[in-house]
Amino acid sequence: MLLIHGGEAVADAPDMRTGGVPLVPEGFVWPKCRECGGPMMFFAHLPLDAGVIAVFLCQNDPGMCDDWDATSGANRAFVFTPPLSAATIPAGGETLLGAVTALRPHPADTPTEEPVLGRLGGAPGWLQGDETPCCPLCTAAMTFTAELEEGAEFATSANFGGGGLGYVFHCRPCNEAAFLWQR
Repeated sequence: MLLIHGGEAVADAPDMRTGGVPLVPEGFVWPKCRECGGPMMFFAHLPLDAGVIAVFLCQNDPGMCDDWDATSGANRAFVFTPPLSAATIPAGGETLLGAVTALRPHPADTPTEEPVLGRLGGAPGWLQGDETPCCPLCTAAMTFTAELEEGAEFATSANFGGGGLGYVFHCRPCNEAAFLWQR
């Protein structure tokens, strides 16, 4: 299933999107980069049947923290289950994209004129080689969930090194998620 540009979205929309404000459970603490200590940027809200996957990565000083690595501590993906509400945005750091973009599922075998911003399911289209992460709890290889483009325009883009792809994985039994990107 392709993820195509669905236009602008409301910042706290419960729908699939990049940007905006993460919807989180009570008691959520905004993730900080293990390398620079700054708050991470919220990148994507992906509601799936297993819950909502929220993706964060460090954009405080792009290229200086290893935000491309699933285990470096410079990115984070969470699986949340309802009830969820809009998170409080921390002061300081690069925490939000410049705009919110709806992601609309579209059959991969049907032509579209809308920009393709990623895809759901299938196998990852690795740019450099297989980097499937293992679950930190059970150590099994995580399941590929989504592939995300940097963004359609500057205001909606995360920095994946210029032309990179982001990869979201999760382990359903352990309710864990992971994110990495390649260029």
